Amino acid sequence: MPLDSPSPSPSPSRLEEARSQSIGYLALAYAGQRRPLQICRSAAGYYLGTLDDDGAPFSRESAGYFPSQGMARQALASGQWQQRLCP
Repeated sequence: MPLDSPSPSPSPSRLEEARSQSIGYLALAYAGQRRPLQICRSAAGYYLGTLDDDGAPFSRESAGYFPSQGMARQALASGQWQQRLCP
């Protein structure tokens, strides 16, 4: 995701659109791409994010990390997680 592009102001309507469609807000706001939210893994733990067409990380959407895949899955299913507002 290009980080040198201008930072858009957090838009409540875009945030609602992303939540309602289970797509990444940052992927939408900063790259104009509608990418599905997925459970991703890094050295820091599991997080909610999006992947590019090759399966590589595209955006980290959740503000925090989850200690297990099950906890990340539960957060995604319930909507009980905090969205990052900037990359």
